[in-house]
Amino acid sequence: MGAEAGEPSSILSLAAAFSYGVASMAMVFVNKAVLMQYVHSMTLLTLQQIATALLIHFGQVLGMSKRKDFSLITAKKLLPVSIFYNANVGFALASLKGVNIPMYIAIKRITPLAVLVAGCMRGKGKPPTQVILSVICTATGVLIAALGDFSFDLYGYCMALTSVFFQTMYLILVEKSGAEDGLSSVDLMFYNSILSLPFLFFLIIATGEFPHSLTVLSAKAASLTFSVILIISLVMGIVLNFTMFWCTIVNSALTTTIVGVLKGVGSTALGFVLLGGVEVHSLNVTGLVINTFGGVWYTYARYKQKKKTPWKIQHDVESHAHK
Repeated sequence: MGAEAGEPSSILSLAAAFSYGVASMAMVFVNKAVLMQYVHSMTLLTLQQIATALLIHFGQVLGMSKRKDFSLITAKKLLPVSIFYNANVGFALASLKGVNIPMYIAIKRITPLAVLVAGCMRGKGKPPTQVILSVICTATGVLIAALGDFSFDLYGYCMALTSVFFQTMYLILVEKSGAEDGLSSVDLMFYNSILSLPFLFFLIIATGEFPHSLTVLSAKAASLTFSVILIISLVMGIVLNFTMFWCTIVNSALTTTIVGVLKGVGSTALGFVLLGGVEVHSLNVTGLVINTFGGVWYTYARYKQKKKTPWKIQHDVESHAHK
């Protein structure tokens, strides 16, 4: 991962973005499949974080992965990252209980607009006009698609919108932390999982999930199908975290959110077919087309911007203008 500290190659940037897109698309379906059988979303998130921490720890012991020694100073700096991360995933999982996959993805696509607004507010400067217009186009597609949702669930929508806010804060903090502290994807993952656990343990006890959730989990584990889906969910949680941190450090917070938007096109199409619960409406299709156009337009606008500005200067502006 030596390239993380300096200028990343185009191949590395593309690999990070593509890996995150694939992992993110797969994770939505895996989590939805688990939650259809096991409703305790916070317990699921806790299990994913425990699996992540254990894998990184044993990976280091066996010499398969490298990370910096645990530092309390770094842990304090990364605590807000961890809080926002868990709030984002917690609200996202809660929304998946009541919202079908195409509409869940449509709501989450508002994140790039939120990242853009937050970036302007913290002094990153105004992005090029084409970038602004493409992100607005993407968000407009979301609103049109939402109007065609027959299975409207107010609770689910509120949970998803709250998740958008926390994801925005979280991605901006990851971009800042990775750039300023020289932390790798594995370092950020380990700190995030360790710092998450006390917060999550408190939540599952406070919400009453624990210990009933473990009793249900033990009973469900007798089913081979459920056990396989759960194991895939735990592994995909690790893969998704790694690729998200990697993409955000190598590229930027806004690029990571746009990759999320583009993978959402495939997820939405699959969402109409897999796992059920969706009625097709012309507004959904219209919104999806507008959203896709906005995502492609944004990619082109950012490519033009990168050709004009050397990566090092651009990344310094993105990461350190608000110091």
